[in-house]
Amino acid sequence: MIGFNKIKKLLGCVFLMITAFSLTGCHGGDARRDFEMPSQFDESREYEVVFWAKNDTNKTQVEIYQKCVDDFEALYPNIHVNLKLYTDYSTIYNDVITNISTDTTPNVCITYPDHIATYMTGAGEIVFLDDVIDDPKYGLGGSELRFDAPTASEIVPKYLDELRLKGHLMGLPFMRSSEALYINKTYVEAMGYEIPDVPTWDWVWEVSEAALKKNADGTYAVNGQDVMIPFIYKSTDNMLITMLRQADAGYSDERGDILIFNDTTGSILKEIASHGQSRAFSTFKISSYPGNFMNAGQCILAIDSTAGATWIGANAPLSDIHESKMVDFETVVRLVPQYDTGNIQMISQGPSVCIFNKDDPQEVLASWLFAQFLLTNEVQERYSETEGYVPVTLKAQEDPAYQDYLSQGGSDNLLHYQVKIDCVNMIIENTDNTFITPVFNGSASLRNAAGQMVENCVKTVRRGGTVDDAYLEGMYSDVEQMYRLGEQRISTGSKDLGPLPATAVVLLCCIGFAWLCMGIYVVKNYQMRYNSNRSK
Repeated sequence: MIGFNKIKKLLGCVFLMITAFSLTGCHGGDARRDFEMPSQFDESREYEVVFWAKNDTNKTQVEIYQKCVDDFEALYPNIHVNLKLYTDYSTIYNDVITNISTDTTPNVCITYPDHIATYMTGAGEIVFLDDVIDDPKYGLGGSELRFDAPTASEIVPKYLDELRLKGHLMGLPFMRSSEALYINKTYVEAMGYEIPDVPTWDWVWEVSEAALKKNADGTYAVNGQDVMIPFIYKSTDNMLITMLRQADAGYSDERGDILIFNDTTGSILKEIASHGQSRAFSTFKISSYPGNFMNAGQCILAIDSTAGATWIGANAPLSDIHESKMVDFETVVRLVPQYDTGNIQMISQGPSVCIFNKDDPQEVLASWLFAQFLLTNEVQERYSETEGYVPVTLKAQEDPAYQDYLSQGGSDNLLHYQVKIDCVNMIIENTDNTFITPVFNGSASLRNAAGQMVENCVKTVRRGGTVDDAYLEGMYSDVEQMYRLGEQRISTGSKDLGPLPATAVVLLCCIGFAWLCMGIYVVKNYQMRYNSNRSK
């Protein structure tokens, strides 16, 4: 029999183990350190706010960020903003993930909602803003602010709702963009086609195939050159996501269920592959940036972000190709192609702002003040004017100064570049027609998987392969494993949630072992009392 003293010691160890595992938790993202707004901002202290942001190697954007920092620090001399600029969002994302484990995340970060959903899996890394924005002193438009911030009602409601996850507001929108179909009107009309107000996918595919016609000398009839890639899509993940949305087909749901591997997806991928095989269609990863080909007269239809408008067109102020390669043509902007022109669907994208939680509430409040400053009219309007971004506040959109800026479209090819302003007007007019994909831990991986499938199909047919049902079935399996989509599901209910985390298994084993030890203790104690009574 196990000695009584040994049992007590063993039970003590078991309960210590249970306590330790209970503190770490089985699902790390469930444990949070909540932020409570201080009643007053302590201005006697000095604060450093680390701000990570992204620019498109655009010097004007860099200047806007720096001026924003300078203007804010002039209002709050005790808050020092440490600006760090990145050239792409993926690097910001990777750096944040790396720093979460060491609790060295920035204070404020420009990022995407998909990424914020992943940041939220840390133990309280993201500050939920549900109550913060309504604080009468320091909330949006609060009485103690030293600047004219928008109120919650002055943020475009649709854009604010995009940052809600499981009932919590996980950040603020910063800028919004969408995608546009950039058309070389000169060449398309020379081919005998009229440009519809709302293009369809059938129209795009037809024009793209027609542009492959060649002259007797082997040059392309539409441009007289040796190179023609009629249609290039910059973001293939957006391409498949948008087409599935327009077709009312599955992609994912709010619970994180992966729905993308369906018959409609297969039909769409086969159609894309057929035009990839003919060389009427290509992608950024296969060919390169669509704006460069369009500006050289080697592409007539390009889909890219409206934020890229200043790079596209014969008079584009930020064109990346040499002047000697530029051709003269008229550029028009249209909505992305639709399956149903009576039910327009276009993706909403663009950067947002999140705030990371820290042990010091005063430091978090300082960070929140700066994050709000990014929504002031001057910052919103100046940043929007750099590219085809739209301010996220009604306050800025309706500002007479901003309306005057929009009204001057075409007056020059710099600040008032017509293509850029056409993109902005298109988004504002179609705000209600925009959509976002469900955001959850793993939604960024699913997005990458969507783009990968398009790339795979186009590359396969270009190499002489076939995209049929057997190919798609194999590719689905490969992509699911590559992006670990089976591990991303967070749904509840009757669906399989996958294996328990290792910590949960250990905790359950400890609990079971504790009950066993308690049973042994009870039996041993009873036996000792029984033997004691018999000896009397």
